[in-house]
Amino acid sequence: MKIPRNMKKEEVINQIMTIVNRIAPKYSFNGYSVEDIKQEAFIICMDALERYDPNRPLENFLSVHLSNRLKNFIRDNYFTKNDDESKKKLLNAQSIISHDISIDCNNFFDKIDISDIKQLIDKELPMSYRADYLKIISNVYVPKKRREEVISLLKQIVENKNA
Repeated sequence: MKIPRNMKKEEVINQIMTIVNRIAPKYSFNGYSVEDIKQEAFIICMDALERYDPNRPLENFLSVHLSNRLKNFIRDNYFTKNDDESKKKLLNAQSIISHDISIDCNNFFDKIDISDIKQLIDKELPMSYRADYLKIISNVYVPKKRREEVISLLKQIVENKNA
């Protein structure tokens, strides 16, 4: 860690934590918890100290740097040059609160009480899909085809409930 001159290590860490606590929660999305984003943001800020110009205020430098890096992360992981709709949907998805899973459901769950979804899924989901479902809600990798299959089945379960 490169400490800027005329500053102590504790001062730098306090400024970084202030910036991280202010900026990181604005970028929580698609299964990333605020704590995960804060940890990544802290690492980003620590790495940025190597490029810090001491003639500028540290807080301004780190704020701009962190915001740009998080925006780039979103751009690189959720958008493509050809505007792939599936990536856009992930970013704008409404999450199922009781399971912490994000899927594209534009007003899909407006007809059902969110608190009932967990019980409904637990009751109706076939055992052959349960392991992958649990991986998805825990943010563990599931191949894209299988993930889409599970999400499609979840939608069918809810649609059948609404029918």
